[in-house]
Parts: sequence; C-alpha cells; structure tokens
Amino acid sequence: MSVTLVNPEGLPKPEVYRQLSVATGSRLVFLAGQVARDAEGLPVGEGDLAAQVEQSYLNVATALAGVGGTFDDVAKLTVYVVDWSPEKMPLLGEGVNRAAAKLGVDPVKPITLLGVAALGEPDLLVEVEATAVLD
Repeated sequence: MSVTLVNPEGLPKPEVYRQLSVATGSRLVFLAGQVARDAEGLPVGEGDLAAQVEQSYLNVATALAGVGGTFDDVAKLTVYVVDWSPEKMPLLGEGVNRAAAKLGVDPVKPITLLGVAALGEPDLLVEVEATAVLD
C-alpha cells in the first residue's frame, strides 16, 4: 500500500479521520466527485443521506478499481453535504460504515467535510471527492 495514515503528536487524534497521509506511490489519481448514482446513472437512496454516502463511497472504490487501485489507496477525501448540520453526523457515519463493511476496508482517511447549499442535481445530498496514490 502506498498511503500511510498518521495522527502526529501535538494534534488532536480523532477517531473518525486521520490528520494526514504520507504517500509513497508513483501515480496520483484525482477522482471527480462521486455521487449516489448506480452504473446506469440512476439515483440511489433518494432522500436518504446514509444511503447516498454509502453509494458515493462505493463509487469511489469502483472508480479506483478501474485504474488498478483500491479504497486503501485514498490519500484524502473531501465530502460535500447539502445543508450540513452536526445532527447529520450519525447518518454520515452510518453510510461510511456500511460502505466500509461492503468493501472490507478501514474508511478512516484525512477528510475535509464541507456544508454546501446545493449540488449539481436537486436530489443529491452528498458528493465525495478523492485523491489517491498508486504504486
């Protein structure tokens, strides 16, 4: 694996993400934001934040598999959530955990979570953007 996750001394040590990643691979992969759409482009989990998070994470893994990578190669995630409030954290976590269970991976990565007014289509509640490093 080309990505090592670290919580350095002197910074908080959150359970749900890591402060940084150290990448040693030779190929950078920048994924477009992944949303709750299946392979045919049909909506998944309409109105259900946890289901949309799960599908978005699964789509990240599918995209990486297409270039020979896995979710373990993710160095950084940016998650955009429509009308974010802290009360939505359990649903976000539920979706992440369901995707991680299906993928058999540890989903804890350096992450930036941003609340946004809207995404590209009105039914979308979340979009997940990833940067990965492959050997």
